[in-house]
Amino acid sequence: MAVYPPAEVREHFKRVVDGLVVARPRERSVRLATPDRWHLTVAFIGDVEDEVAATEALEELASVPAPVVRIAGGRTLGRRQFKHLVAEIETEDDGVGLRRLGAAVRKALRRHRLPFDRRDWQPHVTIARPGNLVGAEELAVDLEVLAAYRGPAWRLDEVRLMRSRLGPHPEYDVLAAVHLQ
Repeated sequence: MAVYPPAEVREHFKRVVDGLVVARPRERSVRLATPDRWHLTVAFIGDVEDEVAATEALEELASVPAPVVRIAGGRTLGRRQFKHLVAEIETEDDGVGLRRLGAAVRKALRRHRLPFDRRDWQPHVTIARPGNLVGAEELAVDLEVLAAYRGPAWRLDEVRLMRSRLGPHPEYDVLAAVHLQ
């Protein structure tokens, strides 16, 4: 389940990402995500055999209040060849609305007996997967740029049930969507 920032938010953020070290051309790809793929994963549920149950779980979110969020800051996740450069998500309510949404998603998934990644939810937007192709000094420069960034706020008002097709150029298909309150 994922949320996509509006086009104007992605365009604003793209101007920052285009100036990052990870966006510079290099011999080997750092798997830079394109703006049309920038999303916030609300819950990773893996391959779902029962799309009806997954859609019903998604529909239960219609009564959840839509939090106001912004892309702000950045960090790395993972280590060595699995390192990701990500943008963080900031809220005007110290994360209360996002935590409420995350709890509602997990409750609905449990109710419908759907598997999901139970690790702590760390809301973020993946910028690139540089692994160990980009040195610590270069990443530090990008993290400094991201630390100063505060993008436009938007109402996170739609959650989509997505199917991912992984590989060097991942693709995402929308299976269903629900609007939050």
